[in-house]
Amino acid sequence: MPLIYPYAEDTHPALDSPGYKSTGLRAPKQRPIILPQRFTEITGPLLVGEIGPNDHDLTRQHDGEPQGQRITVSGRVLDSDGRPVPDTLVEVWQANAAGRYRHAGDNWPAPIDPNFSGGGRVVTDSLGEYSFTTIKPGAYPWGNHPNAWRPAHIHFSLFGRAFTQRLVTQMYFPDDPLFAYDPIYNSAPEGARERMVSRFDMDTTQPNWALAYRWDIVLRGRNQTVFEEPHDD
Repeated sequence: MPLIYPYAEDTHPALDSPGYKSTGLRAPKQRPIILPQRFTEITGPLLVGEIGPNDHDLTRQHDGEPQGQRITVSGRVLDSDGRPVPDTLVEVWQANAAGRYRHAGDNWPAPIDPNFSGGGRVVTDSLGEYSFTTIKPGAYPWGNHPNAWRPAHIHFSLFGRAFTQRLVTQMYFPDDPLFAYDPIYNSAPEGARERMVSRFDMDTTQPNWALAYRWDIVLRGRNQTVFEEPHDD
C-alpha cells in the first residue's frame, strides 16, 4: 500500500505567493498531483556518507577564525507523534556575519570572509538530536522589491533514505525587525511561520565561547515545520 502525504495548506506557503515575485515564474499553473511514496522510496540504503570531523563546526573548517558572533544551533528532528528521528542527514548553508554568501552569484558590496564557507552537515543521533557551531549570519539585500532585505536566517536540508525524501526550510532568529518586511517569511500562514523562529537558550550557551539557539524540526502533523517546495530556492 503506497503512503500518501497530502500537502498541508494550513502550514506551508502558497506555491505562488505574489509578494515573493519569483514564485510567479516558478510556480505550477495547475494544482500539483500528489504522488504516493511506494515501498522502494521509503526503504533502501541511507544516503549518509562519511561525515568530516569539522562538518558540524563551521568555525573550524579553515586555518583562521571567522569574523562574527559565534553561536551553536541545536535541536531535535521529530515525527508527527513527537518521536525522535535518528540517522537523518541534516545540512545547513548560510551567509557570513556580513550577510554575504560564499557564492559567485552573490556580489553585493559586503566582505567575503576567507575563514568561513557557510556550509555544514551532521547526522542526528539516537534521540534525533543535531548540533552545529557557526557564526550568526547577517541580513542582506535582495532584488524582490525596493529596499528589500532578508532577515538573518540559516537554510536547513533534511534527507531521509532517498532523494525523494528531502525537505528544505529556513531557521530565523527571535525578534528580528525585518520579519514584517520579508515576503518569504510572511508567505507561510500566520501561526505556522512562527515555527521557523528559533529560541535563545541560555542553558546550552557555552561560557566564554558561544551563544546558543534551539530549534526543533517536526516533519509532519499539527506542529509541522514549514518546508519549501522542491522548486523553491
